Formats: sequence, C-alpha cells, structure tokens
Amino acid sequence: MLVELASSWCATDLGVHRPCQATYERYPLDSVPPVLDALNGFQWLGDRGQRHAGNIDLLTRLGTSLNAVGVKLPKDFVEFYSWDGWADELDRASVTGCWTRLGPLPTFSPVEPGAFLVRFLSDQQDCVTWYLYLRQGEPACVVHAYDLESDYRDDQDSGVIYRCASTFEEFTYRFWVENRSWHYLHDSEAGELPPRLAAYLAHYPQPSASDPDR
Repeated sequence: MLVELASSWCATDLGVHRPCQATYERYPLDSVPPVLDALNGFQWLGDRGQRHAGNIDLLTRLGTSLNAVGVKLPKDFVEFYSWDGWADELDRASVTGCWTRLGPLPTFSPVEPGAFLVRFLSDQQDCVTWYLYLRQGEPACVVHAYDLESDYRDDQDSGVIYRCASTFEEFTYRFWVENRSWHYLHDSEAGELPPRLAAYLAHYPQPSASDPDR
C-alpha cells in the first residue's frame, strides 16, 4: 500500500502578497498559483547551453543504482541537470542561499518501505532539503523535509516528508518564479515585474494603493 504523504509548499515570503514568519514557511499546495500551463520542457529558462559532463556522469551512475532497485530518474530531472545553461539555475535564483546538491546515491525513504529519495537541493544551513521521491510503478514527485539528514531534531516538522510538486519541472518553475519575484518585490530599483512573474503574483489578492507596506 502506498503511503499518502503530507503536502505543502516550502518557501520564503512574496512581499505583501504572501508573508512569511521566518526564513521559510509551509503553505498549503492549494493556496499557491497553478503553473502547469506554463511548463514546456524548461524552454522558459532560455538557452540550455552545453552538455554538463560532470552531471551526466553522476546521473548515469545514479541511474544505474536506481535501476538495481526497480526505479528510475524522471526524464525532466535528467534533462534539466544535463545542460550547463540550466543545471545551476536554482542556485542563481535562490534568495535564501539554496545550492544544488545532487545525491550520488539514493537513500531509503524513512516513511515507506520500497520508496527512495534522491537529494538535489539544500538550504545553505541544511534546514530544508528537496528530493525526488521514487516508488516502483509510480510517477516521481518532489518532496521536501526539515533536517531529514541531521541527527539534531528541535522542531515538530523535523524528519517529516512533504510532497511539494507532482513533477520536477513543476517544482523548478515555481521555485524559479518565486525567487525571481522576491528580488523585484524587495528592490525598489529592480523595475517593473516581467509579465511571467506578474502573472504568477496575480493569483494573490493585490495590495491597495494605500497599503503602507506596498
């Protein structure tokens, strides 16, 4: 029987559109803007650049390990990390110091026998980490967890796995748009929001002209 994972989107604030009480907060998935219509194989990122030899080698070795346990990497994950014009885009976009941290080996899910985790992104202090969640015969999804790889536990959410996206591209798009939007919302000299970012933020109630925090 498949374990039904809890769900949430873990992120920082979006200015007056979506406040945050700390560096990160968990938001219900049904409260964040839909993005599926914007996905088109990462073409929204622009030029994919050259083949990323280091990542391709790692992905090949990781794929071999996963094949041995009956699961495989999703195509969008492999495509994203195989090109140097895309592979570091989450690092460049992040406003909280997140960095690409591809796991060389899958790890067992601590909540479900026969499921596996592949780490790909961590907060700079490792307080939040994002993983692929892989199960035999099931589509891959993206999950996040607080302190999953740490021996230190000081929060009720530590060690709990939350599903945050149905596909890797869905996660990447939302992360990229939100972090880019943050710069425009917090830098008065950044200029007008690009249409793609403005369309995303239009999901939230718009602040009035008299709002002192605008």
